[in-house]
Amino acid sequence: MRERLAGLILPGGTDTDGPVSKQVQAGWVDLLGELEAVKNTVAAAQARLAVALQEATKSDESAQGIRAERRGRGVSSQVGAAMRVSPHAGGSFLGTARAWLTQMPHTFDALRTGVLSQWRATLLVRETSHLSVEHRARVDEELCGPTARAALARWGTRRLVARVKELAARLDVHACVQRNARAVAERRVSVRPAPDLMVYLTALVPMQQGVQAYAQLTAHAAAAKAAGDGRGAGQIMADTLIERVTGREPGHADDVPVMINLLVSDQTLLAGGALPAVVPEGMPVGAGTVPGPVARNLAAHGIDADVAWLRAIYVDPHGRLLATTSASRFHPQGLAALLRAREQGICATSWCDAPVRHTDHVTPHAEGGETSLTNGQGLCAQCNHAKQAPGWRQQTTQTDGRHSVETITPTGHTYTAVTPRPPEPVRTREPVHDHAPGWTPAVGTTGPAPGRIPRSRYSIGCHTGPRSAAIAYRPRSRPRSRRPSGRPDLSWGHSPARTMPGTGA
Repeated sequence: MRERLAGLILPGGTDTDGPVSKQVQAGWVDLLGELEAVKNTVAAAQARLAVALQEATKSDESAQGIRAERRGRGVSSQVGAAMRVSPHAGGSFLGTARAWLTQMPHTFDALRTGVLSQWRATLLVRETSHLSVEHRARVDEELCGPTARAALARWGTRRLVARVKELAARLDVHACVQRNARAVAERRVSVRPAPDLMVYLTALVPMQQGVQAYAQLTAHAAAAKAAGDGRGAGQIMADTLIERVTGREPGHADDVPVMINLLVSDQTLLAGGALPAVVPEGMPVGAGTVPGPVARNLAAHGIDADVAWLRAIYVDPHGRLLATTSASRFHPQGLAALLRAREQGICATSWCDAPVRHTDHVTPHAEGGETSLTNGQGLCAQCNHAKQAPGWRQQTTQTDGRHSVETITPTGHTYTAVTPRPPEPVRTREPVHDHAPGWTPAVGTTGPAPGRIPRSRYSIGCHTGPRSAAIAYRPRSRPRSRRPSGRPDLSWGHSPARTMPGTGA
């Protein structure tokens, strides 16, 4: 079916730009509607399959004597992997599908016949989650029953949600009040990455508080604009919010110290390279890739504020991080930080976008797996718990020279997760021989003496080429004294372009 749909030829269409009759165009519109209905039917089939898989898994694990609260633990991860979404999204779909099939048969039938879209069917589950099974069934029949299908097909999403809330309030007003009280108790602030090294700072607060805060920021922006402020109203509101939250004077919101882990090659940081860097941590899932000049600017301002420290991570001639081992049951702090850096702050499971929360053994420690970089991976909590379910197996492998992990699910399906490519180091002009060392000092650093363990901190002098010299950065005019802790001073100086010796680190 998928192959036939992918190769579908437009009925009555041609490969030229000539005129097309209204009758043919009408056929295209009909086909658009039919394909949309097919998508809804496919979602219903997926829901039935997901629930059946969960029931079969629980039955198998019950026969194995597994406790009831642990049965079906890895099903959401299997569903997410099959649908190529995160385990969290797979679990959400599984829970919604179970509600359709067990408590809302009319909603499921409307989805199966293409009348109701997957998103609207999901909203029906969400907006009735606080009702009893009997009241949810009443809403289901009244809105999606056979006599209501014609009206349901005409309603927009907002009208449908409003109708659900109206029925819910009429059937059980106390449940609606309790839901509102629970919502107030779940107020919170979250942060997530946005494009171009920005973030979304979101506050979920009661309506009256949110409206009041927005009105205050709007009034302040209007007053500032009237006084001649050249910034846009949105810029003034954003700057004012940060200044008031951080307690800084106007124009000094950036002075608040915060740790940002920047994964950058020596070529970009020291030799004026144009390769991008990665911000793997410093927020729930990092900020992702940033341009090389932006990375240098971040490091320069950090050094200027006396808050920047560099840690060298060495790689072999093929660009792989050096393996380190430990006799500890748990990953030491340094090794755990190295694992998070290798995964660039994101869970190693395919399609999972959650931040790394656990450093895990690919081969479990109880089965002889060593605490090492090769046998380690960074996972979110859900993925780490899912792999402990019966029938799950993992093994390390190599894909294009990079560390990768193969996950075999209880049904025998195999999914391979490959670590991201690290930033490109400076390469030597000489060919790499088999007897070449596994690492070399970073450009501009004082390397370790022969036979000594490499240090993680160095005094560096950054020499930028013509391309990177355009970065708007000026070091402090006053001399900087040695820090009380005895740590070396890090200086960022501009100098004419020069040839940088050495190889990558």
